[in-house]
Amino acid sequence: MINLIYPRKLNKGDTIGIIAPSSPYRALCKESLNYELYNIKKTIENFGYKVKMGSTCYLSYKGYLAGTDEDRVKDIEIMFEDKSIDAILCLKGGYGTPRILDKINYDIIKNNPKIFIGYSDITALHIAFNQICNLVTFHGIMAATVSNWDEFTYNSFMDILDMKENLELKNPEDEELYTLVKGSANGIIIGGNLSLIASTIGTSYEIDVKDKILFIEEIGESIYKIDRMLTQLELSGKFNDCKGIIFGDFEDCNKEREEDYDLYDLLLNKIKKYNKPCIYNLQSGHCKPMISMPLGVNCELDATNKKIILTK
Repeated sequence: MINLIYPRKLNKGDTIGIIAPSSPYRALCKESLNYELYNIKKTIENFGYKVKMGSTCYLSYKGYLAGTDEDRVKDIEIMFEDKSIDAILCLKGGYGTPRILDKINYDIIKNNPKIFIGYSDITALHIAFNQICNLVTFHGIMAATVSNWDEFTYNSFMDILDMKENLELKNPEDEELYTLVKGSANGIIIGGNLSLIASTIGTSYEIDVKDKILFIEEIGESIYKIDRMLTQLELSGKFNDCKGIIFGDFEDCNKEREEDYDLYDLLLNKIKKYNKPCIYNLQSGHCKPMISMPLGVNCELDATNKKIILTK
């Protein structure tokens, strides 16, 4: 087993580079774009960091992309090569990262390992950087939501950046973890957004879950679409290959009809036959408060006792 590179911790006074590798930042109006991005920059600086905005933060292309594919690849590579940048924080998700997976020079990332943070559409980059560059990345908060960083969310983010030897992931006190399948397992944790995980199947960037703990979250998909994507993972052998499963938050994933599956029952139906340790409702994903986590580190999953311990 290859030990992935855990990038050095982020200290106050360090510089965070912000990029938009997916969809464009949508300001209230065209005239307020620079003002809103300036406020995001200043808010993060108020946490004690220097901030450098990438060019893609200000770009929009074809309505749903933050610049051309070449623009977004260039911004990623520039930020990794820039020795003054200590961490890279994605501005937002949306759509766009699968388009650039075959255009990135991964040697640049390998030769300049540093903190890389985001979630949702950023999942495709997490998978690629984990598997191709052997780099631990961070499924965590994004710059555009900085005004909504509550205390729990910010503290969780800082916990992963300051992680010593191990870290236990714990839900907010009012959110319960549910055991779907009892048991325990140990392996590298990998994954992210279900739609993006499914989109890698059959490509050169397909997620490798062999002997790993698979983390899955989603937002805004109806139950039958969740069923379809889980079936794609099932038919491609992912539930056979993994050692355990952590289902995170499924924000606004609702039934269209009363007789449709409940989400809990659907998840249980899909995974119980594999007898892999599995828990549900870890508050990581498109939720608030939100748990941040490193991807590519060892994970001890005790589904029976609802414990998740990450180890460098």
